[in-house]
Amino acid sequence: MSKSPIPLFVNPTAGRGRAGRNVTSLRNLLHANEIDHEIIVSRERGDIEKQICQRVSEGADKVIVAGGDGSIHEAVNGVLTASKSAALGVIPVGTGNDFAKACTIPIHWEDAAILLADRIRSDAPNRQLDVGQMNERYFANGAGIGFDAKVTKIAEKIRLPIGDLVYLIAVFKGMWEGVTTPELRIDYGSDSYSGSLTLANISNGDWVGGMFQIAPMARNDDGELNLVFAKPVSAMRMLSLLPRLLQGTHIGQPEIVHAPIKRCEIVATAPLPSHLDGEIQPMYSEFSIQVLESRLRLL
Repeated sequence: MSKSPIPLFVNPTAGRGRAGRNVTSLRNLLHANEIDHEIIVSRERGDIEKQICQRVSEGADKVIVAGGDGSIHEAVNGVLTASKSAALGVIPVGTGNDFAKACTIPIHWEDAAILLADRIRSDAPNRQLDVGQMNERYFANGAGIGFDAKVTKIAEKIRLPIGDLVYLIAVFKGMWEGVTTPELRIDYGSDSYSGSLTLANISNGDWVGGMFQIAPMARNDDGELNLVFAKPVSAMRMLSLLPRLLQGTHIGQPEIVHAPIKRCEIVATAPLPSHLDGEIQPMYSEFSIQVLESRLRLL
């Protein structure tokens, strides 16, 4: 166990405010399980990343984040850009909790906190996980380009307390607004694709949006990423594919291409929306993506 309290970073807006409402309960639960910790509540987007980078660079060998996939995204970037190394603990209190599902972390935050406390007390070995990198940013669970990113942006604006269903509503709203098919080229391994595309997802874990098993074969400790992209489809065809996306049975459909990859290069004719772990990124026309094997230590 660390000599000094373990920094615990909480995003109070995660899970539509659920994380903020449970700060006191989380503190009491960890104290009851003999985990000496210091709670730091983030003030704004990017705060967790900056503070974790600083704490790890100053010598913290363990940090914990309580939040959703966006908070984990910040935490991973903070850990990996620090000048020293640290292991990351995760207590999922988000909407989708895709990273937690990929790591078989309990999605109920109380169960996850108790399990994490037990692992820390018993000094259990860290899990070594792969991390993806797109251009200059790291991602823990997945990157999305095209319609995938559009849906993420719509979901961000839905404030209804309905959990994963916000992503399903966002899909329908995105289809209603129109499905664009940008022109681009993807080079992956010895293969390539040139032409119009509905979406491209580069997965480290198997889930996206809490309820879509976009890459059912993905594992975040196997040394590779999974590229899944959809050739142009109409809104009606997308609607018919939706049940398959929910069940993870879309692989093998005529419009769907899947390939395990170590890296890929995507060049579009115009800047496209993208996201990393559900966090919207600046518009890019060029995307350089690679896997960084066993780069993250998970408590």
